[in-house]
Amino acid sequence: MKLIDHDSQPRDEWRPGVTTRMRVSAVTGSMQLCIFDQWCDPGLGAPTHLHAVEEVLTVIAGTAEIWVGDDRQTVTPGQSVIIPAGHKHGFRNVAATGMLHVQATLAAPIFEASYEDRHELSRRWVPQN
Repeated sequence: MKLIDHDSQPRDEWRPGVTTRMRVSAVTGSMQLCIFDQWCDPGLGAPTHLHAVEEVLTVIAGTAEIWVGDDRQTVTPGQSVIIPAGHKHGFRNVAATGMLHVQATLAAPIFEASYEDRHELSRRWVPQN
Protein backbone atom coordinates (compact mmCIF):
# COMPACT_ATOMS: atom_id res chain seq x y z
CA MET A 1 0.00 0.00 0.00
CA LYS A 2 1.24 3.46 -0.83
CA LEU A 3 -0.07 6.57 0.92
CA ILE A 4 -0.05 9.78 -1.14
CA ASP A 5 -0.16 13.17 0.60
CA HIS A 6 -2.00 15.36 -1.92
CA ASP A 7 -1.36 18.56 0.05
CA SER A 8 2.35 18.15 -0.59
CA GLN A 9 1.89 17.78 -4.36
CA PRO A 10 2.62 20.94 -6.35
CA ARG A 11 0.19 22.85 -8.54
CA ASP A 12 1.42 23.69 -12.03
CA GLU A 13 0.09 26.44 -14.29
CA TRP A 14 -0.76 24.62 -17.53
CA ARG A 15 -1.94 27.79 -19.26
CA PRO A 16 -2.83 31.24 -17.92
CA GLY A 17 -5.74 30.90 -15.50
CA VAL A 18 -5.61 27.08 -15.37
CA THR A 19 -3.67 25.25 -12.67
CA THR A 20 -3.28 21.50 -12.30
CA ARG A 21 -2.32 19.14 -9.49
CA MET A 22 -1.45 15.58 -10.45
CA ARG A 23 -2.76 13.31 -7.69
CA VAL A 24 -2.18 9.79 -8.99
CA SER A 25 0.02 8.94 -11.97
CA ALA A 26 3.13 7.05 -12.99
CA VAL A 27 5.11 9.26 -10.61
CA THR A 28 3.14 7.96 -7.61
CA GLY A 29 3.41 4.36 -8.79
CA SER A 30 0.13 4.03 -10.68
CA MET A 31 0.22 1.55 -13.53
CA GLN A 32 -3.20 2.23 -15.10
CA LEU A 33 -4.62 5.55 -13.91
CA CYS A 34 -3.91 9.27 -13.99
CA ILE A 35 -6.04 11.39 -11.65
CA PHE A 36 -5.62 15.14 -11.49
CA ASP A 37 -7.44 18.29 -10.43
CA GLN A 38 -7.74 21.47 -12.44
CA TRP A 39 -8.80 24.90 -11.25
CA CYS A 40 -9.99 27.28 -13.95
CA ASP A 41 -10.75 30.99 -13.83
CA PRO A 42 -14.06 32.18 -15.37
CA GLY A 43 -14.20 31.59 -19.12
CA LEU A 44 -11.17 29.29 -19.08
CA GLY A 45 -10.64 25.53 -19.16
CA ALA A 46 -9.31 22.92 -21.56
CA PRO A 47 -9.59 23.55 -25.32
CA THR A 48 -10.87 20.82 -27.61
CA HIS A 49 -8.53 17.84 -27.49
CA LEU A 50 -8.54 14.05 -27.38
CA HIS A 51 -6.89 11.18 -25.53
CA ALA A 52 -6.23 7.63 -26.67
CA VAL A 53 -7.92 6.39 -23.46
CA GLU A 54 -11.25 6.84 -21.70
CA GLU A 55 -11.59 9.83 -19.33
CA VAL A 56 -14.05 10.79 -16.61
CA LEU A 57 -14.49 14.49 -15.78
CA THR A 58 -16.13 15.28 -12.44
CA VAL A 59 -17.11 18.79 -11.34
CA ILE A 60 -16.12 19.35 -7.73
CA ALA A 61 -17.02 23.07 -7.51
CA GLY A 62 -18.36 25.67 -9.91
CA THR A 63 -20.19 25.18 -13.20
CA ALA A 64 -18.64 23.76 -16.35
CA GLU A 65 -19.70 23.50 -19.94
CA ILE A 66 -18.32 20.16 -21.13
CA TRP A 67 -18.47 19.10 -24.74
CA VAL A 68 -17.88 15.79 -26.45
CA GLY A 69 -18.06 16.23 -30.21
CA ASP A 70 -21.15 18.39 -30.85
CA ASP A 71 -22.88 17.42 -27.58
CA ARG A 72 -22.63 20.18 -24.94
CA GLN A 73 -23.81 19.88 -21.34
CA THR A 74 -23.80 22.17 -18.33
CA VAL A 75 -22.28 20.17 -15.48
CA THR A 76 -22.49 21.07 -11.80
CA PRO A 77 -20.86 19.74 -8.59
CA GLY A 78 -21.40 16.04 -8.05
CA GLN A 79 -21.88 15.29 -11.76
CA SER A 80 -19.50 13.45 -14.08
CA VAL A 81 -19.14 12.99 -17.82
CA ILE A 82 -17.60 9.85 -19.31
CA ILE A 83 -15.59 10.60 -22.43
CA PRO A 84 -14.87 7.65 -24.71
CA ALA A 85 -11.31 7.10 -25.93
CA GLY A 86 -10.47 9.03 -29.09
CA HIS A 87 -13.40 11.49 -28.85
CA LYS A 88 -12.73 15.21 -29.16
CA HIS A 89 -13.81 17.04 -26.03
CA GLY A 90 -13.10 20.02 -23.78
CA PHE A 91 -14.54 22.11 -20.99
CA ARG A 92 -14.67 25.63 -19.61
CA ASN A 93 -15.79 27.55 -16.56
CA VAL A 94 -19.10 29.17 -17.52
CA ALA A 95 -19.56 31.12 -14.27
CA ALA A 96 -19.12 34.91 -14.34
CA THR A 97 -17.21 34.70 -11.05
CA GLY A 98 -15.64 31.95 -9.02
CA MET A 99 -13.28 29.11 -9.71
CA LEU A 100 -14.18 25.89 -11.50
CA HIS A 101 -12.66 22.80 -9.87
CA VAL A 102 -12.70 19.67 -12.03
CA GLN A 103 -11.20 16.28 -11.29
CA ALA A 104 -10.14 14.15 -14.26
CA THR A 105 -9.46 10.43 -14.31
CA LEU A 106 -7.70 8.92 -17.31
CA ALA A 107 -7.27 5.21 -17.99
CA ALA A 108 -3.48 5.59 -18.34
CA PRO A 109 -0.75 6.54 -15.85
CA ILE A 110 0.67 9.34 -18.05
CA PHE A 111 -1.35 12.29 -19.36
CA GLU A 112 -1.23 12.70 -23.13
CA ALA A 113 -3.46 14.96 -25.24
CA SER A 114 -3.62 16.11 -28.84
CA TYR A 115 -5.33 19.44 -29.45
CA GLU A 116 -7.63 20.51 -32.27
CA ASP A 117 -6.05 23.99 -32.39
CA ARG A 118 -2.79 23.71 -34.32
CA HIS A 119 -1.32 26.47 -32.14
CA GLU A 120 -1.68 24.22 -29.07
CA LEU A 121 1.18 21.78 -28.83
CA SER A 122 0.35 18.17 -28.12
CA ARG A 123 0.92 17.72 -24.41
CA ARG A 124 2.52 14.79 -22.65
CA TRP A 125 2.88 15.07 -18.91
CA VAL A 126 5.90 13.05 -18.02
CA PRO A 127 6.72 12.56 -14.35
CA GLN A 128 9.79 14.34 -13.02
CA ASN A 129 12.08 12.25 -10.81
